Amino acid sequence: MRWWLALAFALIAALTAVAVASVFLQRSERAFRERATELAIGNSVAAADAISKAIEGNRLERTVKGIAERDRLALFVFDATGTLLTPARSHRTELASVPKRNEALGSALDDVRFISTIRDGSSIIVALPLRTDEGGAVLAYVSRPELTAELGIVRDKIVEATVWAVLVGAVAGLVVTALLATRLRRIAAAAAAIESGSFDLPLKPRFHDELGSLATTIDRMRTRLRDSFAELQAERDRLGQLLERLHDGVVTVDRDLNVEFANRSARRFLGAPLLSKGEPLPEPWPDLMLRELAADLFGPDAALRQARASRKKGRAYTVVGIPAGRRSDTAVLVLTDATKQARRERAEREFVANAAHELRTPLTAITSAIDVLQSGAKEVPEERDRFLGHIERECARLGRLARALLVLARAQTREETPRLTPVEVRPLLQEVIEGLCPRAGVDLEVSCPPGLTVLAEHDLAEQVLSNLAANAAKHTVSGKIVLAAVPLTARSITIEVRDTGPGILLAEQERVFDRFYRTGERDAEGFGLGLAIVREAVSALGGTIEIESLPGSGTTARVTLASAEARAA
Repeated sequence: MRWWLALAFALIAALTAVAVASVFLQRSERAFRERATELAIGNSVAAADAISKAIEGNRLERTVKGIAERDRLALFVFDATGTLLTPARSHRTELASVPKRNEALGSALDDVRFISTIRDGSSIIVALPLRTDEGGAVLAYVSRPELTAELGIVRDKIVEATVWAVLVGAVAGLVVTALLATRLRRIAAAAAAIESGSFDLPLKPRFHDELGSLATTIDRMRTRLRDSFAELQAERDRLGQLLERLHDGVVTVDRDLNVEFANRSARRFLGAPLLSKGEPLPEPWPDLMLRELAADLFGPDAALRQARASRKKGRAYTVVGIPAGRRSDTAVLVLTDATKQARRERAEREFVANAAHELRTPLTAITSAIDVLQSGAKEVPEERDRFLGHIERECARLGRLARALLVLARAQTREETPRLTPVEVRPLLQEVIEGLCPRAGVDLEVSCPPGLTVLAEHDLAEQVLSNLAANAAKHTVSGKIVLAAVPLTARSITIEVRDTGPGILLAEQERVFDRFYRTGERDAEGFGLGLAIVREAVSALGGTIEIESLPGSGTTARVTLASAEARAA
């Protein structure tokens, strides 16, 4: 800019100087010529008067010669007939060389003044009539070659002045453009800093002109952009913190299926705890092509996608894909841990299936007994009492089965999260023993040091021990049932339920905790849900359970729970 603006200044100065010089030169030349003409006319008039007097005093030749030398002009005097009265040469000028002499002489003899400039104003011819009795005319010729030289000097000075004006204009243009360029560079530097994301470079104008107003406007824009970006950064940080705290996983990917953002839950769900920005989207699930689902979100007709995936250890996830849109290069994947929901759905299905299967037998028995009674057995007191007792037993069995199914379903779906509190073991064992109804000849025993405390939920722990003790009482014909508790380590306590029953075969011990599994002789009257409920309850309490048994040597059910002192520690 500095060069073309300086050139523009120089061109403007040149055009202005040329225009001024042209006008000044024309006026100077005209002034010079007018002044020379006025002098020539004045001298000629004065010479005519002097010649008129000289003719009357017979001093013509001497007067003409003196005036010619004094005024530096050639003088020629004619009588009324046009006859030359003075020499044909005057002031180094021959009469024959004077241009327009005949025209001038004729005009003067006709009593008309004649004035004419010749040779670009450097020569002037003046013819005047003589004011004498005899008449006549005087012809004055002035040749001023120095006038041309003087005009040449004037022209040279004007050209010199024009050149200086152009140079001064160029220098002034360079200075002005340098100042403008410096101010514009400061404005451009501030704008470049804003473009690069830096808003800390202030722009303070020194002059309050148009560029100063522009700088002030840009500085206000910088301040507002800085505040806006700071607010956006704060909002982004808050959004990032919010997304990091979400239980659902959030992943954003670009068109190349590279990760732009992934929160903590998403990294955990994807099995990539170190997943960072720029890495390719992983494929964590064998039954769902996650990258293929993400790629479909960038199509021109992309729509909301939803799919379900599963992983080992029973984990299930739902994936919702939000399309990028036509003006965006980012798609969003929302991952949700659907394990609880899947477990609940599975438990509901299994509950319905198991209930339908297990309820069929007692309902069939009750229906058959009612049919027999209605067929006439109710008229026989012995038969009526027998079938009513049968109906009563089956109804009780239905009640126990319904309660067992509900407890098992709630334990599986984790709907009842136990609140663990310190529970003293000895009173709990004593309470369980008092609720047992063993066979005749079976002794009950509690072995537990005083003050022993576990971390559990009282009702759930009582249900576990009651089921184990009831199971032992049902299968123990003689001998004794012992409920014992001992510290296993400083942080755990073991509670044992020992009986002297027939024991369990080794091949069946691995399946005794399965739902609805019944051994051939031990559980002919049960539903196969007692130990399954016990296992789910112990798991909910954060403990473990194991069975130790040998055929003919009794059975020991061993439950390990956390000591209350462990939480205190």
